[in-house]
Amino acid sequence: MSDGPQPNDAEHMANHQHPPSAEDAKQAFPQSFNSPFQVVGQSGVPAMAAALMPNGNVIFVDKVENYTQLVLDNGQYAYSAEYNLTTNTAQGLSLNTNPFCSGGAFLADGRLVSVGGNGPLSEIDPTVGDGFQGIRYLERGVHHEDWYEPGHLLSTPRWYASVQILQDKRLFVASGSLNGMDPMQSENNNPTFEILDADGMPGNESTILPILSRNQPYYMYPFLHLLKNGQLFIFVARSAEIYDPDGQGTVLQLPNLPGTYRTYPNTGGSVLLPLSKENEWEPEIVICGGGSYADIASPADRTCGRIKPLSESPEWHMEEMPEPRVMVEGVLLPDGKVLWLNGARRGAQGFGTAQEPCFGALIYDPEQPSGNRWSHEGTSNIPRLYHSVALLLLDGTIMIAGSNPVEQPLLEPDYSSPETSYATEFRVEVYTPPYLSGVNASRRPHDIRLSQTNLTSADDEPFNITFTSNTNSTDLKIALYHGGFITHSLHMGQRLLFLDHKGFTPGVEEQIVNVYMPPSSSITPAGPYVIYVILDGVPGLGQFVVVS
Repeated sequence: MSDGPQPNDAEHMANHQHPPSAEDAKQAFPQSFNSPFQVVGQSGVPAMAAALMPNGNVIFVDKVENYTQLVLDNGQYAYSAEYNLTTNTAQGLSLNTNPFCSGGAFLADGRLVSVGGNGPLSEIDPTVGDGFQGIRYLERGVHHEDWYEPGHLLSTPRWYASVQILQDKRLFVASGSLNGMDPMQSENNNPTFEILDADGMPGNESTILPILSRNQPYYMYPFLHLLKNGQLFIFVARSAEIYDPDGQGTVLQLPNLPGTYRTYPNTGGSVLLPLSKENEWEPEIVICGGGSYADIASPADRTCGRIKPLSESPEWHMEEMPEPRVMVEGVLLPDGKVLWLNGARRGAQGFGTAQEPCFGALIYDPEQPSGNRWSHEGTSNIPRLYHSVALLLLDGTIMIAGSNPVEQPLLEPDYSSPETSYATEFRVEVYTPPYLSGVNASRRPHDIRLSQTNLTSADDEPFNITFTSNTNSTDLKIALYHGGFITHSLHMGQRLLFLDHKGFTPGVEEQIVNVYMPPSSSITPAGPYVIYVILDGVPGLGQFVVVS
């Protein structure tokens, strides 16, 4: 274990009870005023995982560390935090089990669930136990609850598991390591899935998922997407299939994706492109980036593949990013484009195994013809390597946080070794996309009001949205977005849908439109979502809703 700040250093702890303020962060780490990347605060804990909660704040989840910026009432460091987007401050949350490299999802009722993790590190913190089979629940209500861990256990240990909610509100939990980090050791592989019920309660059975066994050692953190027929798209290494979790098993083995490996430890990014009535809710998936092998010298992959898994003859259509990237993650934007952030040109996921960070923001427009889809839209000055996150916020900006590519926090880079050249990153950035830059910010729709915030899939009756628009506006889109659980370049459960609507009148200031939900819970699985009103490509402030 690497050296680092120690929790028994009382003076050090006293000086870091609270992270620096947002103003301190801005003064310490100046960025160009015109940059779309701006430092706004400090995360409190290394941001290994994140989720936007229905209360409007962001939850960060880390692992047991020998230093974070937040200390709990029991004198131990916090390994999870709630980040307040209004004050740009972080509050520590307590955990009973180690959530190191866990998976996660939102339940239909809006609670966040974190599953799996790693063993205890009692020499660092004796109050946090084994998390391999842990199930953690979080509901940040009026009482500001900590993580709730009543002792429910997964049926088998899972470290690096993926999670996807199904059309009937159950959670599909797949893969993970049973007991160790070396993926080359087949005895570490947990090539199974299990189901949690709609309340997040475990069963007592794990079922073999053959695609995980076939793709040793790239079985951890598989890509999962729910399709409109209720089945799953599963991707591991270079292999893809359609899978029925309710007994039929593998329905169709899809063609291999050309290029290098795409899942852990050479993870690229996988995005389910926007769904709409116009495209008949037909799922199309794009996977970008990846790498060749688990080493700091591994070259990253610049290729992307797009596939429609439910088409008559599914095949990958290939294209290229402007640069190669590993650990790249794709964030769906309200206008239907995809923002690609973070990662490196060389290396893999793991401690001290990446170099040549990628600082640029790349925007991908899936509606443009191949060859014209990519644009470069700003550059950060902060490396975001292993254990980084990026997520869409209510106001249409994107939060970027994390980067902790060392076993225990390193507060300053140590250039004596490539493995320690990048320190633990606590700075939180907000990225402003082009649709909110310059005069666009003044063109946002405002005074947005929904007739109801509890929505139902397959509801024939519309709900109403009223808003004030620019009198020159000519185009309206209504987006329904679920951000999911973000970790290790995976955005578990992320999806965006454009909803059918009637009643928009171009050039009129006060608008009221009827909006229609999609026809199936497999298209819109239950849970918390955000409604965005987008006028001429400019989104208004997102509104939280619950879909049942």
